[in-house]
Amino acid sequence: MRTGLEGKTALITGASRGIGKAIAFGLAAEGANVVLSSRKQEALDEVAAEIRAAHPGVGVLAKAAHVGDEEQARACIEAAVSEFGRIDVLVNNAGTSPHYGPMVDIDASLAAKTVEVNQYAVVMWTQLAWRASMERNGGSIINIASVGGLVTEHGIGYYNATKAAVIHLSRQFAMELSPGVRVNAIAPGLVKTKLARALWEENEEAISKALPLGRLGVPEDIANAAVFLAGDASSWMTGQTMVVDGGSIIRPSIA
Repeated sequence: MRTGLEGKTALITGASRGIGKAIAFGLAAEGANVVLSSRKQEALDEVAAEIRAAHPGVGVLAKAAHVGDEEQARACIEAAVSEFGRIDVLVNNAGTSPHYGPMVDIDASLAAKTVEVNQYAVVMWTQLAWRASMERNGGSIINIASVGGLVTEHGIGYYNATKAAVIHLSRQFAMELSPGVRVNAIAPGLVKTKLARALWEENEEAISKALPLGRLGVPEDIANAAVFLAGDASSWMTGQTMVVDGGSIIRPSIA
């Protein structure tokens, strides 16, 4: 698969661990310069050092920013353009799930935090990247949603509601920003990350057996999809949501 990503620049939010880190490595392996963003500079610096060691030919910039803070987000976007001249790929990956339980029990502060990080940040970073680079140069935007945005589920209903919004935002932005910018989403199933640990750690074997493909996802599964959507191989795709879930939503219903 020819990605055409060599020499391009990709910015990834939530890049210090898990899916974001794996996506950064996957894009760097294709020759893309990577801009890493998350809240903690020290954690980003560690990932940046790992990428430089593994892929010495690519540029790496680590710039801390709270994903929901517009001033910090703008500073990160501006630093990326200053360092590399443009942003070709934006991966809106950062997410949070501060409430576990029925939606009728969520309080306003946790609901607002979930929307800020999972939903509005997608809008804000897209706006900033568009104005700083993509309006003139084009590009590809990848939003990390969730298979939960397509189904109902106990415990994380409000998180899933914001991810359903991400799926629609991806379609809407795809329509508004075409033809120069393609916008797609990835809907991961249950992936072995720190964020999702409470959902799989104690029942990994049973959950795996219930999946058609017999295992939980790993961050690299999502990174592979992101590399495809970022590059030339998906040049005739926009407004789509790629489900990468081990087959979880095709399981037969209980009769």
